[in-house]
Amino acid sequence: MQKRLPKAIYKSLVRTMDHGEPLDPQVADIVAATMKDWAVERGATHYTHWFQPLTGLTAEKHDSLISPDGTGGVIYNFSGADLVQGEPDASSFPSGGLRATFEARGYTAWDPTSPAFLLRNARSATLCIPTGFVSWTGEALDTKIPLLRSMEALSRQAMRILKLFGTDAGVSRVLTTVGPEQEYFLVDKALFYRRPDLVTCERTLFGARPPKGQQLEDHYFGAIPPRVLAFMAESEEELYRVGVPVKTRHNEVAPGQYEIAPLFETSHVASDHQMLLMETLRRVADRHGLKAILHEKPFAGV
Repeated sequence: MQKRLPKAIYKSLVRTMDHGEPLDPQVADIVAATMKDWAVERGATHYTHWFQPLTGLTAEKHDSLISPDGTGGVIYNFSGADLVQGEPDASSFPSGGLRATFEARGYTAWDPTSPAFLLRNARSATLCIPTGFVSWTGEALDTKIPLLRSMEALSRQAMRILKLFGTDAGVSRVLTTVGPEQEYFLVDKALFYRRPDLVTCERTLFGARPPKGQQLEDHYFGAIPPRVLAFMAESEEELYRVGVPVKTRHNEVAPGQYEIAPLFETSHVASDHQMLLMETLRRVADRHGLKAILHEKPFAGV
């Protein structure tokens, strides 16, 4: 972004990111045009405001970057207004009782501190813009906004303590970091679909204990099976492409259990990347004839 934006525009964006200054509409237009050019150069045809409602999953609505030009042709168009705010239907998302169902309006708002990324499939690419999700009266309807608010509150109080001890010289804010380790099980798809409990809730509700569990301690840090290693390698390749800094992979304690761990990042970025990581594991596992179960203890006795 720094290489593509004019110096004054980049500095204004950094002030918004670091100090919460209001985003000038003209700056937003230039940033949006730059993001659009970057995405189109890499094959993007659509953009989406990528947010995290109270479902434990991510949500997205794709809009085309292509618009009619009035002369029978098309033009790529993405304005600052498109970047900064979206309006998905919020009536079908959980709200914790904050509002009635008929109050359907909800807004997505761009989080400039989280990097945008491209999600690709075989036919196209989509520019994904991390956003918060709020009701029309301002209540948070997602998990990102409470996290950002808690980070800001913690920074404010940490700065107060630093000033009390006289160690705040050169410090303007305090950041928190997270590096979540994701454990998961891999099960052959043919075996997975023979278990209604696994299909329904991704854990066993009945059945005998396995003849071999983790008593022998031979699986932990053991040699990774070739089929699993191929899955891991493809998953990591996709994660690198969207900016997730995965670092470590290894066998976990239980048979069929594995772990992937990223480098530490600022908490809200790490949270975004964790959601991407889980989605990627599920998607890539399917291509390898496997099912990825992200619950750490889905089997009795393990």
